[in-house]
Amino acid sequence: MTFYDLHVAVTPIDSSVRGWNGITYRVLAPADREMQIDLQVPLKIDSVVQDGRRLDYRRDGNAFFVAMMVPQPVATEQTVVVYYHGKPRVAKQPPWDGGFVWAHDSLGHPWIATADQGIGASVWWPNKDTQADEPDSQRIAITVPDSLLDVSNGRLRQTTRHGDGTTTYEWFVADPINNYDVAVNIGTYTHVSDVFAGASGPLTLDFWPLAYHVHAARTQFLQATSMLRCFESWFGPYPWYTDGYKLVETPYLGMEHQSAIGYGNKYHNGYRGRDLSGTGWGLRWDFIIVHESAHEWFGNSITTADIADMWVHESFANYAEALYTECLFGPRAGAEYVIGTRANVRNDKPIIGRYGVNNEGSGDMYYKGGNMLHMIRQIIGNDSTWRSILRGLNATFWHRIVTGRQVQDYVTLHSGIDLHTVFEQYLTTTRIPTLEYAVYGHKLRYRWANVVQGFNMPVRVTAEAGRSITLSPGTHWKAIALPNGFGSTVRVNENFYVIGERLDAPPYCALVCARSVGAPLAPSSGP
Repeated sequence: MTFYDLHVAVTPIDSSVRGWNGITYRVLAPADREMQIDLQVPLKIDSVVQDGRRLDYRRDGNAFFVAMMVPQPVATEQTVVVYYHGKPRVAKQPPWDGGFVWAHDSLGHPWIATADQGIGASVWWPNKDTQADEPDSQRIAITVPDSLLDVSNGRLRQTTRHGDGTTTYEWFVADPINNYDVAVNIGTYTHVSDVFAGASGPLTLDFWPLAYHVHAARTQFLQATSMLRCFESWFGPYPWYTDGYKLVETPYLGMEHQSAIGYGNKYHNGYRGRDLSGTGWGLRWDFIIVHESAHEWFGNSITTADIADMWVHESFANYAEALYTECLFGPRAGAEYVIGTRANVRNDKPIIGRYGVNNEGSGDMYYKGGNMLHMIRQIIGNDSTWRSILRGLNATFWHRIVTGRQVQDYVTLHSGIDLHTVFEQYLTTTRIPTLEYAVYGHKLRYRWANVVQGFNMPVRVTAEAGRSITLSPGTHWKAIALPNGFGSTVRVNENFYVIGERLDAPPYCALVCARSVGAPLAPSSGP
C-alpha cells in the first residue's frame, strides 16, 4: 500500500458508519485476477470502483475478493475505491476486545472512539488488514454532528461545515502508519498546546481532553515532557516530528494510536491508581502516558510483521517504564520497579505466538519480556553499549516492519554476545532457568537446569560480604575455587530473572552426587 484515503461519516444516533476508502497500491508483480480487501461482519461493501468502472466482488467471511478488470502493469501505482456502510462491531472491553466504543461523558454528551489492535482495523474500515504492510501516508476525514469534534492521527488540515448539521475534520498522516493505529476520537474536546525542545528540533504537543477536564489535563499531561526527554535519550529522536505528538482523552483505558495516544487513566498516576510493581515507584508517574507513548518507538515506528512477535512492541514498552523510573529517580529505582513486576508473570504459555494465524502469544510479553531486557542489560554490563543498542534499533528499523528474529539478531550482533539461547528460553518456553549450585570445601559447583539446549547465559552471584563474581554456567557441571573471603553462602544477583537452587552434597564427592533441595538462593540487595 502507498496511500489510504479514508472518509467516514459517523452517526451516533444509530451507531452506524458510512464512507469510502481510496486504496492506492504499487504493483510489484504480475497481478492475480482478484484482490483481497478486508472488512468485518456486519459491515457491508456497497461497491468497488477502479478507473470509473464498478468491479465485481464476492464475500468470504470477513474478506472480499474483487475481480480486477483494469490492467495492472508491474511497477505502476493503481487505486481502487471501496464504498461501504453498516454498524461496526461494538467493543465490549476496550482496548482488549476491540471495535467501536459508543459511550457518553459524565454530562451526557456522546463520546465515541475506536480500538482495534488484535481484532484488526477492518472491524470498522476496509483495508489490507495486516501488520506486514503500511501505507506511506494517509488521510483520515471523519464527519460528525456539529456539536462534536473528531481528533485523529497526524495533523488537522481542514475543517468543513456542511450546513446539514455535520462537520468534517480532515487529518493527514505524513508518515507510514500501521492500520490498527488509525483512530477516531469523537467528543466535546478542548485543545491545549505546547512545544517540546526535542532532539530533532521543536516538537508540537497537542492535548485533547474533554472540555471539563482541561485543568486536570494541564497538570497531568506535563509528564509528557519528561517522558519525551527520557525516551529520546534512551531510544533516539521521537519518530513522528512531522505529525506531532498528541494525547487524546478516551472512554477506555488507553491505546498507542500513532501521534494520537489514547488516554483514559482519569488523570491519576499509576495504572488506574495502582502500582503494577508493588514497589511504590509506579505511583510516581502516569502509566498510560509512559507505556503507550513508548510504543511510538516500539510498535509504531518499529512494527512487527506478524502479531506473534508482539513481544517486540510490549516487552520494550514495559521495559521503558523501568527506564522512565530510572530517569526520574535513579538506577536502583528503575531496577526495583522492573523486578517488582515479576509478581505478575504467569508463565502460562510461550510469549511468541503461532505465526500466520493472528495469534499473539502470552501476556507475559509485558512483565517477563521487560525483565528479560533488563537482564540482557546486566549480561552486556556496559550501559553505553546498551544505550547504543536501543538507539541503534530505532535508527536501523526506523519506520520499518520487522520480524522478532531481526531484533534478536541485532541485539546479539551489537552486544558482541550470542544471546539467541537467552531469547529462545524466555520467549519460546515457560521455564525459568534454574542455577543449581553447591558449596563445599573451597569449591563452588554449578550448572544450568530447566533450560533449552545450549543455554549458557552468564550470571552474577554475590557473597554475604558483598563480593560478587560472574559465572558462565552451561548445562554440565562446572567448578571454580572460591576467592578468599567469599564464604559459603552465595546469592544470585536479583537483576537476573532466574531461580537459584542450593544442593547439598557430602564432602567426599568429586562432583555433586547426592541431590537434596535446600533453601533457594536469596537475591542480593543491589543492582
